[in-house]
Amino acid sequence: MADIARQMVITISGLPGAGTSTVARLVADALDLGLIDGGSLFRTMAAERGFDLAEFSKVAEDDREIDLQLDQRLSVRARQGPVVLESRLAAWIVTNEGLNATRVWIDAAEEERARRVATREGIDVDQALAASRTREASERQRFRTNYGIDLDDRSVYDLTIDSTGSDPATVAKSIVEATGKLRPS
Repeated sequence: MADIARQMVITISGLPGAGTSTVARLVADALDLGLIDGGSLFRTMAAERGFDLAEFSKVAEDDREIDLQLDQRLSVRARQGPVVLESRLAAWIVTNEGLNATRVWIDAAEEERARRVATREGIDVDQALAASRTREASERQRFRTNYGIDLDDRSVYDLTIDSTGSDPATVAKSIVEATGKLRPS
């Protein structure tokens, strides 16, 4: 089992507020794998340029290099081996690289996602909902234009989980069990 875990790549994707970052961290901890969080990388890139997420997403619509830089970092890490990649396009990246991976999409109701984002960022739920809709529309346009990827196309995913009524630990446990690679206690 340890040899299999050393070769493991798991991608975790979903829309903002679905719980992907928290779940990815829990899965990485449970399987003793490295973790690359695409959202954190994107936030870091935004901060380096003095933008908030919504502004940076708009800039990225006209500057394809931003997404390409992010994707390249994720791709390089995925090729190195055992890792959990959390990113909207992580499954597409490993698929395009021809890598063996377990690809997971985490769904959640829009209202629940907005509530989670509002709590995380200390803002009003309506503000979070508006910001999420703006960000999602920007990403959908960028991903379709730059890559020909439709975010609603779930054909590359091995597993889809709805996190609306579940806590992150339960979702993470489902993913770990689905990989068939439970870490000994």
